[in-house]
Amino acid sequence: MSKKNTSVKTAASIALALSLTLPAASAFADASAGSSQSGTALVPVRETASRLGAAVDWNQAEQTVTVTKGSHTLILRIGQKEALLDGKPLVLREPVRVVSGQTLVDAASLAEAFQDTKETTEGPADAFIAKLQAGQGAEAAKLLSPNLAPALPAELLNQVWGSYEKLFGPVKPNPSRSESSNAVHRNVAYTFQATIPFSLTVRLNAAGQVDDFYVAGVTPSTYRKPAYDNAALYTEREVKVGEGAMALPGTLTLPAGGEGPFPAVVLVHGSGPHDRDSTMGGAKPFRDLAVGLAAQGIAVLRYDKVTYEHTAKLSTDAKFTLKRESVDDAISAVKLLKNTAGIDASRIYVAGHSQGAFAMPMIIDADKDGSIAGAILLSGPSGKFADLLALQQKELVSRVKQSGMDAAPYEQQAAQYTAIADMVNDPKYTVDNMPSQFPLQPAYWWFEQKNYVPAELAKKQTGPLLILQGENDWQVPVSQLEGWKQALKNRGDVEYKSYPKVNHLLTEFDGISTGAEYVQPNNVTKAIIDDMASWIKKTK
Repeated sequence: MSKKNTSVKTAASIALALSLTLPAASAFADASAGSSQSGTALVPVRETASRLGAAVDWNQAEQTVTVTKGSHTLILRIGQKEALLDGKPLVLREPVRVVSGQTLVDAASLAEAFQDTKETTEGPADAFIAKLQAGQGAEAAKLLSPNLAPALPAELLNQVWGSYEKLFGPVKPNPSRSESSNAVHRNVAYTFQATIPFSLTVRLNAAGQVDDFYVAGVTPSTYRKPAYDNAALYTEREVKVGEGAMALPGTLTLPAGGEGPFPAVVLVHGSGPHDRDSTMGGAKPFRDLAVGLAAQGIAVLRYDKVTYEHTAKLSTDAKFTLKRESVDDAISAVKLLKNTAGIDASRIYVAGHSQGAFAMPMIIDADKDGSIAGAILLSGPSGKFADLLALQQKELVSRVKQSGMDAAPYEQQAAQYTAIADMVNDPKYTVDNMPSQFPLQPAYWWFEQKNYVPAELAKKQTGPLLILQGENDWQVPVSQLEGWKQALKNRGDVEYKSYPKVNHLLTEFDGISTGAEYVQPNNVTKAIIDDMASWIKKTK
């Protein structure tokens, strides 16, 4: 293979690595609220206007939404494509609509309406985007931080934008732009209109250098705060987990009305690049857990996952491991809490969801000074990860059939993933002898922990353990709970509980969960929060 072809292939893989995996059709079959038939992205007016620095006012009687920024006023009318901008007619690409209690408008029209009020001075993020679009890799590389530069040489940056257009389709000019900051980066987010609308977030360090960037398909936020979210019962502050090039921004949620010391919980994400809320569709389960537990006197630390905050730095790491993805940062978070005023250092717990629960025995094993007082596993696989890959697809096919849907596409997908699982489990393949065309990258991640069985490691450990499982979960079927019970039957410090209606996102769902319901507004069931709080309070 020529050097040029190698470069193109690598750039394409980076583009994919920097993108969230697009949800399977089954998972987002009901996601039509966020897009029009023409493919235009629809976004919540209030949330998007807030990012643009605009104010929003709703008139129930007239069914209008007024968006104001500076001297400019945009009036939107529900069900209409005709709007008024500063008293003059403005035709939107799509009618304004209300879905699940949220007013949605097409992103491009909202951004264009206020484009003349945005900052026009080109900053490093704007320059970086321009260089990528022009295929000027050498110029783009000059804007990178010393931490990012080794991962993205100029020859790869030359190809990245073309890879995005192959992935998302031709890109229209004039993206919407917004800024935010956290404990690690200043983030400049651009929303591009394409066949598949996508966002690109450029992360700048304190010196104004491009330190990372993150790409994802655009989906509307349908999340709603749960009934148990009482803002008077907690406070939140931005924190930094870890040090150095891979430090992570996070949120510490503290009970209000007291100085503590409070027991505290670290939340560890599932698989994929997740923000600190573990946002997926209409759910923010980590946010729900944080506010729910804080209301009951328990502090919670959640943070942006390393694959989310430092995506580009990690995208070319051929030897990325589960330890680096989930374990190391959990231990850093525990250390942060130990040195935080108002936290009871003797009562720090770690709660992992899905892959985070899968990694929990490794986290406990890495806790060399015994700082973790106990652990909670939420929808945690008890067996090998590759075996779960095949099992969950088999479970999905069964549920699709029960729902009366055409199972053929799911059966084909299941066959592909089963073949991948068989490849991982094949004794002839190791980290020193991996398949040349392994479809899930990085391959090293899979083969490095191919023989890791969390329940078997947990069998050798001690310390309070609470294992909670939804019975309506297809991604980690309830049979995994039985695996934990069987392996840990001789331990007297483990408690178990399952919930008949709860799906993988820890929310109650009355139907057969196939993932299609994830796009709807949903929250962690309060029963899980109550059970976690009760267990923590009695575990001393």
